[in-house]
Amino acid sequence: MAQVVKIETEQTNKHFTLRNPFGEPLSIDQSIAHNGVCLTVVKIDGDLYTVTAMQETLRLSNLDLLHEGEWVNVERSMLLGTRLDGHIVQGHVDQTARCIEVRETEGSWYYRFAYSSSPDMIRRGYFCVDKGSVSINGVSLTVCEPDQQGDEGYVSVCIIPYTHENTNFKYIEVGSVVNLEFDILGKYLSRYAAILKS
Repeated sequence: MAQVVKIETEQTNKHFTLRNPFGEPLSIDQSIAHNGVCLTVVKIDGDLYTVTAMQETLRLSNLDLLHEGEWVNVERSMLLGTRLDGHIVQGHVDQTARCIEVRETEGSWYYRFAYSSSPDMIRRGYFCVDKGSVSINGVSLTVCEPDQQGDEGYVSVCIIPYTHENTNFKYIEVGSVVNLEFDILGKYLSRYAAILKS
């Protein structure tokens, strides 16, 4: 995690300055995911770095809700030739979701989220399948208990103690807004199916 040190607004953009948690220097133009949103490093000042989010990114994610002092999940880009752990997370957040339940279950934690949905969004691949993958605030997780009721979709995830302690899941409570990135393979397959039908 990285802590937000400063937030500045410039026209419709927001600049977020955070303390570097990686233990090694960053460089200008590097891509880093913040709560699952891929942002470019635009400024470095000692152990602080700054990234910029434009209006569309702020609209689709929870970054616009951040305050100074809050913690965000951060992850550097994967290097080609290294091991791929988990599922492919692009850093392209699809939408936000709202936490509707949190409970501890025998040492782990259970979270349930609700998100806006529609038949058109489902046709475009914005949905979850049981035992599939979803990224929540940039954390790659296995889906359990996906559901659809009217214009809302639901997804649950279970968090092991390590993930709970090392991500901002430990700060998520009922009402918290998180970022969702649906599985890219599901989106490609849905798009391909739509093309075949047309």
